[in-house]
Amino acid sequence: MPIADLGDRRLHYVRRGQGAPLLLIQGMAGHDRLWGEPFLALLERDFDVVAYNHRGIGESSWAEGPFTVAGLADDAARVLGAVGWSDAHVLGISLGGMVAQELAVAHPDQVRTLVLGCTYAGPDGGALDAPGPARMLAAMNTGDARKSLRAGYEANLSPGFRADESRYAEFLDVTLAERVPGPVVLLQFQAALAHDAVRGLRKLAIPTLVVHGTEDEMITPMNGAHIAGLVPGARLEMLDGVGHLFWWERPELSAKLVREHALG
Repeated sequence: MPIADLGDRRLHYVRRGQGAPLLLIQGMAGHDRLWGEPFLALLERDFDVVAYNHRGIGESSWAEGPFTVAGLADDAARVLGAVGWSDAHVLGISLGGMVAQELAVAHPDQVRTLVLGCTYAGPDGGALDAPGPARMLAAMNTGDARKSLRAGYEANLSPGFRADESRYAEFLDVTLAERVPGPVVLLQFQAALAHDAVRGLRKLAIPTLVVHGTEDEMITPMNGAHIAGLVPGARLEMLDGVGHLFWWERPELSAKLVREHALG
């Protein structure tokens, strides 16, 4: 994987396709492989895609000490420069959506268009009390790795998608393909809890699309409506029957939404 040398840390990324620059920002415990081959293959037809791993994830530099979502957004801004871009279209999901919000607020000149997926803006009208994280925590407390992985699968994907049991094996293969240390995930979780971009989003002047699945058990659908109501002119796409990993369940539709929003 190529390396974005930010000076004080090095973040690994994948780069695919040709066209307009598109930066992908993954969520908590996420890595580049979790975008899924179907989704990336569709995006690379129209975009020069860069998907990087957050600090401490995969082969990216270790995350030392507490950090904030704003600090992760500074990483994203520096990745843009490291790959030779002055600006880009940006898609962020879950924690990555929080990072994308902070990036757009702090560095609006670096964001052409913004897609915020399955994410949270802050406590003013939003909520982080979805059932999925509690289910995953209970499974983790058993000390059984198999139960933890299964709980993560069930919390992130809709019942309709999971009806085909063969999909679980693929989820496991991709999830376990990169190093995701527990202490780093805890730091990410602590950063997410402190996230509040409400005031900045109200002043945002970047074309914004908000995407959320109606069956999301990790970040409740009300949060999508909350964000769309904050950003002037934002458009909300609610995907019926779809879980947290909406691009995994509906890659064709997800790529189409990103393409139409960014390129018209």
